[in-house]
Amino acid sequence: MCTVTFLPSNGRVLLTSNRDEQTLREPAELPEAYEFPNGKILFPKDGRAGGTWIALHNNGNAMVLLNGAFKKHTHQPPYRKSRGLIFLDIFDTESPKAAFEQTGLDNIEPFTIVIWQQGALWEGRWDGHEKYLTPLPADAPRIWSSATLYDDEVVALRKDWFNQWLAATKYKTAERIRLFHEFAGDGDEHISLKMNRKGLLQTVSITGIEILPNKAIMHYKDMLAGLVSVNEWYITNLLQHT
Repeated sequence: MCTVTFLPSNGRVLLTSNRDEQTLREPAELPEAYEFPNGKILFPKDGRAGGTWIALHNNGNAMVLLNGAFKKHTHQPPYRKSRGLIFLDIFDTESPKAAFEQTGLDNIEPFTIVIWQQGALWEGRWDGHEKYLTPLPADAPRIWSSATLYDDEVVALRKDWFNQWLAATKYKTAERIRLFHEFAGDGDEHISLKMNRKGLLQTVSITGIEILPNKAIMHYKDMLAGLVSVNEWYITNLLQHT
């Protein structure tokens, strides 16, 4: 939930997310397709609250969650609902953008969502008091780092790493951006994309969504258990699960 990249490449869109979490937290379940009122949603399920941080809808939309909005906030539980469950409430709609605008978020912890909806890219932020919804260019790469874990200096440094990778990588494939998410950094595990802070807080999974004109693929890697899951999705149904 803490590092996300958006990358348009050769007629496809790549959304990739590193989940940085406490290692004592219950492990997430491998991605599965679940029935919702407005269709099927493919996502890895959080082992504690049952929500998620990244998902693909059979209507072709995709969305990713980061903890925090613009700056590090003070954690003040109890909250009304987990961010991962609010995520699913917003996402199971024809227009997650509109659902974000309409959903009441009082007593919900701050978060950021990246929305890919019908060929358009949106960024939604909730700072605990106000919502901010911003349209973003769908033809430009972008990186986000969670405000709860990384200060402005580190956010800028990670953006530099991303720009260097973009300049140095001629063929930008789903596999190569996942490798960037796994290995980018300067040797300091505290701030590398695959981060590790004394084994207590670290990158526990990397998820990549590749969206093509007629289908999408979700690639999930559990960094702690060493498990890999690959799902192909044909806009209206789940094709296969391995």
